[in-house]
Amino acid sequence: MTLFDTLPHDSATFITWQWAQIEPFYNELAARPLNAASVNVWLADWTRLQNLINEGHARLFVATTLNTTDQDVESRFHHYLEHIEEPAEMAEQRLREKLLASQLEPENFDIALRDLRTDAALFREVNIPLFTQEEKLANEFNQVIGAQTVEWEGEERTIPQMRPLYLHHDRAERERAWRLALGRQLADRERLNDLWRQFLALRLRIAANADCATYRDFRWKAMKRFDYTPQDCLDFGDAIEQVVVPAAERIYERRRARLGVETLRPWDLDVDPFGRPALKPFSAVEDLESKCEAIFKRVDPQLGDYFTIMRREGLLDLDNRKGKAPGGYQIDFRTAKRPFIFMNAVGLHDDVQTLLHEGGHAFHCFESSRLPYAQHLEFGNEIAEVASMSMELLAAPYLSEHEGGFYSAADAARARVQHLENLVLFWPYMAVVDGFQHWAYTHADAAADPKQCDAAWGALWDRFMRGVDWSGLDDLRVTGWQRKVHIFDSPFYYVDYGLAQVGAVQIWRNALQDQAAAVQQYRHGLSLGATRSLRELFTAAGGSFATDATTLGELVALVEETVDGLEMA
Repeated sequence: MTLFDTLPHDSATFITWQWAQIEPFYNELAARPLNAASVNVWLADWTRLQNLINEGHARLFVATTLNTTDQDVESRFHHYLEHIEEPAEMAEQRLREKLLASQLEPENFDIALRDLRTDAALFREVNIPLFTQEEKLANEFNQVIGAQTVEWEGEERTIPQMRPLYLHHDRAERERAWRLALGRQLADRERLNDLWRQFLALRLRIAANADCATYRDFRWKAMKRFDYTPQDCLDFGDAIEQVVVPAAERIYERRRARLGVETLRPWDLDVDPFGRPALKPFSAVEDLESKCEAIFKRVDPQLGDYFTIMRREGLLDLDNRKGKAPGGYQIDFRTAKRPFIFMNAVGLHDDVQTLLHEGGHAFHCFESSRLPYAQHLEFGNEIAEVASMSMELLAAPYLSEHEGGFYSAADAARARVQHLENLVLFWPYMAVVDGFQHWAYTHADAAADPKQCDAAWGALWDRFMRGVDWSGLDDLRVTGWQRKVHIFDSPFYYVDYGLAQVGAVQIWRNALQDQAAAVQQYRHGLSLGATRSLRELFTAAGGSFATDATTLGELVALVEETVDGLEMA
């Protein structure tokens, strides 16, 4: 029996271990002879250890988001960060250096070696506790947002639970609801300003420690962005301004005219412009799960089976409740080779889109879990979001009850129009979020002043978000950056959505010609994990990586033509 024969096969046992029990496994790998004959077994053992560390983190993180008020879970998570992950990161660096020094090149490992070289060069021991501190700040942000509630007609509601009221046909009623919810969020302005200053100062220290001129430079390396530059992102923003913003203005103007209002206000963006009852896809989360399962099976039987596994094994937490962290996410449990989906459903069509989106991430986990090494699973956010955004579009033909979905044929078409219009409207908003981060981390002195952050956000908003009247709402408009979770806990992770949407619309374009073939190509792209470059992964999935106005123009035209056809039908 070897030492690795005693390593647990499940995270439930491993998560109870102390560092003294884990360290011998790292020491054994560091001491073990490494050559061409032994490298595959060595990598497999390193993978087992990495996956257990990773899954321990994931399960504790999930627990903190399910109940942001649970101090015991928060304490356990912080203990894990400090007493397991911090020493583990030191040990990981020793193994990176050992493998790189060996000059071995295992089969299908060239992208992994490129990434390991980057991680090894960027590593600084002094930054390890700073990363822990950053994660604790993100946890504090979730606590602030999770505690936000309002009283509506004698009932306490979370902010997500106010969203259905924005669908009310009484304009004064939805304005009252919108102002109440946004006013509650604005009440935390100073607390969030303080958190932002702490995040910024911490990230600047991390970048300086790693000898990077700016935090953006650091983050670009840390996110393994080898296929595009910061300037490409800024050029992408220019292309969006040129091609997508006019299309967004057309959507807003059409909505304004149909509502018969003088100007379109923020509380006019969700209500049906024809006065039809709001889409009500489900009343219980069980219904959301079962009908999405039927849709996934129509997209591809194997994908449907994956989702069946998730339902059976309790890998979904979908309903909104007080104390739950905001937003939605999918996270991998690496040892179990299973995904977990978290979201805040309140009975809207947006919830259907969210579950389809996170389902795409989950299928990425299932499809890539067959790859042998942990490094093969370290794919970038860009291709990860291709997985999710493509699934929203690939699933769209099956939204009707006839296909096992949620709606009549007419309402299914209506839901598709809503989704496609929101797809166009997203690109300008993404440009605001991404542009704000480029500004903040290259103008750090100014960004330390929340008033200048407000001004920068406001200027970007005016540039990209044309067509909605925010007059008299300046405080709410310029503090929009505080309501975007990615700015606080996932810096520079937002352009990924915009880039991925370019790929996803191309995959959808393929599906309009041959749905089955497009789905198979999509699954093939996901199965490659991180074994190819980003551009190669886009190609394998059926698209191309692009940031230019010409490509964007073609995709926007396709969306607009499809919307026109659905509305005529």
